[in-house]
Amino acid sequence: MTDPQDGARAHRAPHRRPAAHRPTVRRLALPAAALAAFTLVAACAGPPKSGGGADGTGFTLSADTPAAKGPIDSFTWALYAEPPTLDYISAFDYPQNTILSNVCESLMRWTPQLTLAPGLAEKATNPDPTTWVYDLRPGVHFHDGTVMTADDVVYSLGRQMNPDNAAAWAQQFQNVSTITRTGPLQVTVRLTQPDSQFNQYMATAAGAVASQAGVEAAGKDYGTSGSLDCTGPFELGAWNKGQSIELRRFDGYWGTKAKSAKAEFRFLTDPSARVNAMISGEADGGYLIPTESYDRLRNSGVGTLSFGEGLSTVNVNVTNMQGVLGDVRVRQALSLALDRSGFVKAGLGGAGSVTGSLTTRAAWAGAPEDARRSAFEGLTPTTPDLDRAKALIKEAGATGKTITVATSPIGQDVSLLATAVQAAGASIGLDVQLKTIAPNAFTSLFTSAEARQGIDMFPETYYDSITDPLDLLANFKTGAYQNFASYSDPAYDDLVKQATNASDPAQRYAIEARLQQTASRQLLWIPVAEWPTAVFLNKRITGAPTTISYMYYPWAADVGAAR
Repeated sequence: MTDPQDGARAHRAPHRRPAAHRPTVRRLALPAAALAAFTLVAACAGPPKSGGGADGTGFTLSADTPAAKGPIDSFTWALYAEPPTLDYISAFDYPQNTILSNVCESLMRWTPQLTLAPGLAEKATNPDPTTWVYDLRPGVHFHDGTVMTADDVVYSLGRQMNPDNAAAWAQQFQNVSTITRTGPLQVTVRLTQPDSQFNQYMATAAGAVASQAGVEAAGKDYGTSGSLDCTGPFELGAWNKGQSIELRRFDGYWGTKAKSAKAEFRFLTDPSARVNAMISGEADGGYLIPTESYDRLRNSGVGTLSFGEGLSTVNVNVTNMQGVLGDVRVRQALSLALDRSGFVKAGLGGAGSVTGSLTTRAAWAGAPEDARRSAFEGLTPTTPDLDRAKALIKEAGATGKTITVATSPIGQDVSLLATAVQAAGASIGLDVQLKTIAPNAFTSLFTSAEARQGIDMFPETYYDSITDPLDLLANFKTGAYQNFASYSDPAYDDLVKQATNASDPAQRYAIEARLQQTASRQLLWIPVAEWPTAVFLNKRITGAPTTISYMYYPWAADVGAAR
């Protein structure tokens, strides 16, 4: 029942431009080797069952790994880097989210099938276009034993909106006016305008809930030591800085208890060492498998390498349209000269498929057939056509002009794609120079305009945080965080606004199809390949999802004994 006095307890959105959406920062730079509007269930069907490149490269997308046959005392997971923090407002990268998804839960939940489901909110309703009402599960305990209330939700979401926190997910709250407790177990979010994406993002770390008392008690140390005081199936255990993080099963969990009593995440920054650990048994499994090690793991005999939907595309990010790349004919020529098939074989270990689309087909799983067809018809050609490419360069007067592409030894998908762009340019009369950037500095390309000075393009892998094409396509609206080349088209901006405001999913997908066609014609980024998620499990364990759902779904709770 709603307490009429509860409406006074609200978090109001500050009147300011939101911080950058950092899930499109480092996560996008990470290479393989470093590495529905009104209902609770989104209208999406999940990932396809298999995939294969147009070049004949084949791979199988598995919907899941076999379910665990029983409990297990513990398992060890290889992680390519140590999280700088586990504060949910800063959960913008693979290491943080791979761990945090098992400790802190959100209002909604992304399932292993990449669909939207109830999370800490057992019901979400949309009574009018600018209101979301979340009815919370009763009897949910935080790791400190206290019970979750609506006040904790208002506080937790409010931290994302506080400009002093510079939260990674602030942009997802840009249309929020107030977040109010409207009952002991009810929270109401009021928007300044309809936002078709808001409820979808409540399944990510943007919608995470922690104990207000716990966060305030920890102060500036929250996320770096002690308890996270969340509600997930695991609670934070020992954090051995520079070495490992331990999670312990939370026996007071409201849902299905974790099958493993403990999960240990070991930080193995060297790709070879990480693979060696999985083969030797030092680590039982891992995500983000170095692409050059696919065959080695497949043939190791100690476990299984599986692939699942990653909602990920490998692209060449165009960061400068003031110079030679300002002519769309030059961008078209580079695209036509690029050997995508060769890159998939060498850079992605054959586990990928060439594409002329910036978005994955799985991102359109919930779209009506006519919208999917419209989105993918006549996109960027993927078969090289050097004669046409040379003609375009000549027409543009760009013969001999210089383009600088950033590269890095961070992983072969970055270095080999940069080399492929250089080769493509040389074949059509462009002078493509490679600028090598240290691995630790490569991330700065996403956060610093100064770091991008003198850079015209760089390789980028982008994954969607929700199963909606707008997650990527909105990057090209005027002033968007990842719009590094400052592309501006009022008509494109208007379509982004229309798609955001559309309450009817069919209408939204139709608008997004138009956005996709515009991005393709203009080649705002050059699409190269779709890239699946890879996971390795040795013969001891099973149950981990194959899809990129592990970023926000409590996947470690499903891991148990394989036999």
